[in-house]
Amino acid sequence: MIIYVKKNTDQKQLDTLINWLESRGVEVHALSNGKSIILGLIGDTQNVDADLVNNLDCVSRVVKVKEPYKSSNRKFHPDDTVIDVCGVKIGGGNFTAIAGPCSVESTEQICAVAKAVKESGASILRGGAFKPRTSPYSFQGLRSKGIELLLEAKRLTGMPIVSEIMDIGSLPVFEHVDIIQVGARNMQNFELLKELGRTNKVILLKRGLANTLNEFLMSAEYIMSSGNQNVILCERGIRTFETATRNTLDISAIPLLKKMSHLPVIADPSHASGIASLVRPLALAAVSAGADGIMVEVHNDPEHALCDGPQSIRPDEFSSLMQDMLKVRNILYPQK
Repeated sequence: MIIYVKKNTDQKQLDTLINWLESRGVEVHALSNGKSIILGLIGDTQNVDADLVNNLDCVSRVVKVKEPYKSSNRKFHPDDTVIDVCGVKIGGGNFTAIAGPCSVESTEQICAVAKAVKESGASILRGGAFKPRTSPYSFQGLRSKGIELLLEAKRLTGMPIVSEIMDIGSLPVFEHVDIIQVGARNMQNFELLKELGRTNKVILLKRGLANTLNEFLMSAEYIMSSGNQNVILCERGIRTFETATRNTLDISAIPLLKKMSHLPVIADPSHASGIASLVRPLALAAVSAGADGIMVEVHNDPEHALCDGPQSIRPDEFSSLMQDMLKVRNILYPQK
């Protein structure tokens, strides 16, 4: 339920209304859009009489929200959420490029890639340390050592870092990681999501392999309802009948998510296609659709990469892509 309170309502009236609502067993989030004060009610609103509230002098209207997701719902939060990561702003008209290798392999590799992508305009460095692999015989990542190497690259370049977490037990290792990524396979690991909701870390949440947008936002809701509002949504392709690509990038999800939610939305064309030559057109399509950012896999020697070399582009290709993405964005979204 959303309650629109008249702008000229005094603080005493507002406090009385909020206290009464909370006494009915709901959580109240208050914000202002300049025209009125918006009270977003989260929880079981059956004990709140909508007609009674609507007839109060200080209330302009009451809207019942049908969607099961509340905290992530744009109806509760009309303005775009802007997340600040070490001075890098994500969302709200800011375009952010996240780049780096699929897996951290060595000091030389991660530092070389970090320097190259930063020079080309990337703001955040990605790198996998704990790797979820379909085959138990594939490279599983350097684990805690990989996090150490990422932090070394951060000290060298000053770039914030993002890496994927696999389970709750690994959380202490991510103490100095700026953005914790929840991969597609863990999108509905609700215990992990609740635990991440109790942290103050920025969470990059990837859409599951075969999940609807409602399910995607409900996973974000698990994090946000536990107290952490710093969530970034990532469309990374879904599983369809098509086998020519690794997954199918759902371009329509980008504008839909931005309409449904106030959270930043980025796209991952690398995992969506699994093919390096498709990264550029898919990235440009995502930018055209209004994505707040792109996450791309960049490797300085893809042929010898320990993980996902076929979908990784080279630093010079990333540099060219950055220029093209900014051109497209400047044409389609000049105000941003």
